[in-house]
Amino acid sequence: MDNFCCFNSVYSQLAGGSSSSVYGKGRSHRGPVKYGFSLVKGKANHPMEDYHVAKFVQQQGNELGLFAIYDGHLGDNVPAYLQKHLFPNILKERDFWTETHRSIAKAYERTDQAILSHSPDLGRGGSTAVTAILINGQKLWVANVGDSRAVLSKRGQAIQMSIDHEPNTERGSIENRGGFVSNMPGDVARVNGQLAVSRAFGDKNLKSHLSSDPDITDADIDDDTDFIILASDGLWKVMSNQEAVDIAKKIKDPQKAAKQLVVEALHRESKDDISCIVVRFKG
Repeated sequence: MDNFCCFNSVYSQLAGGSSSSVYGKGRSHRGPVKYGFSLVKGKANHPMEDYHVAKFVQQQGNELGLFAIYDGHLGDNVPAYLQKHLFPNILKERDFWTETHRSIAKAYERTDQAILSHSPDLGRGGSTAVTAILINGQKLWVANVGDSRAVLSKRGQAIQMSIDHEPNTERGSIENRGGFVSNMPGDVARVNGQLAVSRAFGDKNLKSHLSSDPDITDADIDDDTDFIILASDGLWKVMSNQEAVDIAKKIKDPQKAAKQLVVEALHRESKDDISCIVVRFKG
């Protein structure tokens, strides 16, 4: 993107004004890693249901970059709970440094159990999650439940780091749990005709048919690794992985890159809440 002269005014108009959009940025204290984020409320008649985490923390002499998108449904209580508790629960696992994969999986499960036990307070809603943990700028761990997605750019090529958990692709396990997948009402496959993802946190009324097990992947951050994009399905419904990478790779400032991805999704008439984090590994 060569021309940002009217960027902020266009962004504000498309986002419906400053009250419905959030953006910010930060950087590592130890290396060249920078991040930026942008969240915009969709056109639905309910409050914003997307939440995010983007920060660096110091722990046991190590620097951790913590990044997440939580896309709620039937209210914002569950994504708000995840924003506050999921990363602390992961880092509390005593084997986090030696058995990172297992620790992330256990923390996801324990967090979901806590949400279900708090369901009178948190309501009947749920949330997707895509989380990324960057350890000392060198090792990246990505986990997800639902259809919020993480895409890595390596030499400008898009590599999907998460798995979209959609009812049609997991129909067998849903039916084995006594549920069903239906395209009625509407034209989107839904668990029991209600939920358009096959894995989620919360959703107590559907939990017997749903999983909250995360898919977990890892990557070494080398000289060929450019950046990672985390975003809710408000972005991915209207944009391919490679299209998103092609937009972001032209913009050095990760906050401007995240904003531009949101603007493009709005131009493509995404109606959903749109949330995006870009983490750039090199200057």
